[in-house]
Amino acid sequence: MRQHRVVLCLQDTTELDFNGQSIEGLGPLSYEAQRGMYLHPTYAVTPEREPLGITDARMWARTPKADDGTRAGVRESLRWSEAYERIGEMAQSLTDTRLVCVGDREADIVEMMRRARDLGHPADWLIRSKHNRTLPDGSKLWAQTMEATPLGEIEFTLAARTAEAARVVCQQIWARALNIPDGAGGQLTVTCVVAKETNPPAGCKAVQWHLLTNRMASDFAEVVEWIDWYRCRWEIETFFNVLKNGCRVEALQLGSVAKLELALAVYMLVAWRLARLVRLGRTHPDLSASALLTEAEWKFEFEPGPGDRLKRRHSDRRRNHTIARCGVGFAGLGQADIRPSAIGARCLLALAQMVGAPTLATGRGDEKVQPHTLSLSGNL
Repeated sequence: MRQHRVVLCLQDTTELDFNGQSIEGLGPLSYEAQRGMYLHPTYAVTPEREPLGITDARMWARTPKADDGTRAGVRESLRWSEAYERIGEMAQSLTDTRLVCVGDREADIVEMMRRARDLGHPADWLIRSKHNRTLPDGSKLWAQTMEATPLGEIEFTLAARTAEAARVVCQQIWARALNIPDGAGGQLTVTCVVAKETNPPAGCKAVQWHLLTNRMASDFAEVVEWIDWYRCRWEIETFFNVLKNGCRVEALQLGSVAKLELALAVYMLVAWRLARLVRLGRTHPDLSASALLTEAEWKFEFEPGPGDRLKRRHSDRRRNHTIARCGVGFAGLGQADIRPSAIGARCLLALAQMVGAPTLATGRGDEKVQPHTLSLSGNL
């Protein structure tokens, strides 16, 4: 992380569904009858979207609701402020790198903004606004931002989504520094950015974002940079996809939530490495495998043993593509004849062994640790 001018610390929460499994300590999910737990990691990426690792993660299982509809336990929204504080602590040792905490609409919590201000903004924050707040003069936040003339327009390609093909998006941009209530009787100075699509195709919903940040814009180019940073937030969704569909963590059959937490700590690092392989396979297709894996690691997969059909000699590019594809079959990398078969499980286990916990994936061991907040570090 030290070698980068800016590092984006992406926060988000995902559900892990273990419905139907007899795992001690699970709690309800979105529906009270569902059983599972929640994971809230901080995922560090560069503005060019290269994954750098997991800096920390919070894991918890909800308690069931009481008869009056209330739920006991720590307020879940605190996870955003606590994660920001840990980013701020990390920023103290990264004096030449600016850390930016990035979140989606669920992060639009004034408590986190106030905490960042009280700490002196050791790290910046950039979130998608969910609440069209009432300003001290009675006007609305988004309308006030759009009162001025647009700063300019941007254009980018929106990636394909479910039932929607990739398309070019053209947005008009507004930005304005405003004061909003801080929830404690005072005010916070923020910059609100509105990015509104002009002339969306027929049948397509216009892409419109309302962003908030503690940073002050010096020019239009800086605002465009913030929008690019927000668009990088999608990388944590890719990470969750790798974790759930590549590593298949929701298929883990362990005895308790405590053991799941240990296993998830390992699999998050595995998912990060797989996601990084995918990204580098796209941006640097001819990168040597030895730049990412030790000789022992790639030989583990590509030196044939009994029953193996892989050829002894693979190009560095093919090694990278094969490993990435084994972990995330949806990646679309590598050659058509490379199939994510038994080698995928072997590769995943090998990567798990590299981070030091080979027994977690199989459920062996009698660990009795209780922490619900883990501080993780990869090769950052």
